[in-house]
Amino acid sequence: MTTGRRARPAVLAAAAGLVLVLAGCNTAAVDETRGCQEQRQADEAKVRVSRWDPPEDLPHVGEYSEIHWQARALGDPCSRVPGPTDWEYQGVIVLRPQDAHRLAEQFAFVSFASIDPAELLHSHTPTDVRPDLVPFVPAKPRWLHSEIYNETLPSTRWRVAFLDLEHRTLLFMLNDH
Repeated sequence: MTTGRRARPAVLAAAAGLVLVLAGCNTAAVDETRGCQEQRQADEAKVRVSRWDPPEDLPHVGEYSEIHWQARALGDPCSRVPGPTDWEYQGVIVLRPQDAHRLAEQFAFVSFASIDPAELLHSHTPTDVRPDLVPFVPAKPRWLHSEIYNETLPSTRWRVAFLDLEHRTLLFMLNDH
């Protein structure tokens, strides 16, 4: 009987040690998640100017002179639950004049104002542009839209684009799928 009594303090000490280790792991996990969330917020606020990659996501835009874009996580990339996180991208591209005209003609862009939004295959409009990208959008744009362009292959992402021919500006919205 003395064996059981001597084992109890050792078992209790081991259990207490395990609780402390788990509490330490939990604190580390919370700190790691907090750091990840802060990094995600900083990344989402950043306006990028690097060329779009892969270019297949935005076909036929040519050698554009300027781009500004942002990425935003649709889920929680900091979650400890396994699985992918989908991303949404928005950007504004200044096209060369010949590329803007070729795009409009090749994909039958029409005035967005003449389209009934209920007939669109998506719910995006040019007013959905993110605040940090607004300075790169023309002051009084005349947006054109093309479902043909949106559905053009190849693309690894869903695409919605609006074109202002006068200002040679393409506003794009891409979502992972």
